[in-house]
Amino acid sequence: MSGPPATLRPPRGVVFDTDGVLLESAAVHAAAWKSAFDACLAELAPDDGRPFDVDADYRRFVDGRSRYDGAEAFLKARGIRLSPGEPGDPPGCGTVWAVAARKEAAFQAALAARPVVAFEDAFAALAVLRSLHVPCAAVSASRHARALIAAAGLSGGLAFVVDGEDAARLGLPGKPDPALFLHAARLLGIHPGDAAVVEDAIAGVRAARTGAFGLVVGLDRTPDGHGASPLHAEGADLVVPDLTTLVRSVWRDRA
Repeated sequence: MSGPPATLRPPRGVVFDTDGVLLESAAVHAAAWKSAFDACLAELAPDDGRPFDVDADYRRFVDGRSRYDGAEAFLKARGIRLSPGEPGDPPGCGTVWAVAARKEAAFQAALAARPVVAFEDAFAALAVLRSLHVPCAAVSASRHARALIAAAGLSGGLAFVVDGEDAARLGLPGKPDPALFLHAARLLGIHPGDAAVVEDAIAGVRAARTGAFGLVVGLDRTPDGHGASPLHAEGADLVVPDLTTLVRSVWRDRA
């Protein structure tokens, strides 16, 4: 782990990504995408022979993006070009929206089988930041984020949550556009240059860098640390293995 810039002042606020950062939900999303994509690959590209990779493909094409954008990006990468369809399309493989709906159905089934929980270090980090009067917000492209955060017991540590419902209502584009992060910073009343963004997705790090946030933190929870290099390459100032390490590194004189 490299440390933050020596001249860095501790950020006045923090914007956290949700899936894979605060909640143990990234693996659930990845498995749902695999279920949808593998079924459609078998139907639309039977000679390809390459299933969806829940690590590499998830990080590269769908992590941090809206369902539609993620579905479109992966399908195009495999040379599959479908008509957009409509948001109300039923689950299937005929349109991009249908593939996105197929993923949503798989995700809902997974949630019914086992609820998503928060990472233990998320509770600890949010408690420290709250004690230091550093306001925090959570951001997600998922329409489920607000409900999942509440169910996991994290709402008390967050001043605001910006999720896919807000993005649709306000017409905010998804990552790698910084709009979701910038909206969260506005809600916190903090200039982006005085705020940190914490992300585990390449698209999210790119968005934070584009949004000119003062500190861009990559979170690599992989056991062997293989996710750190791509996050650094995309522009993360600091990559940490967990959120308690982040708090100790950045607020070391106060935490």
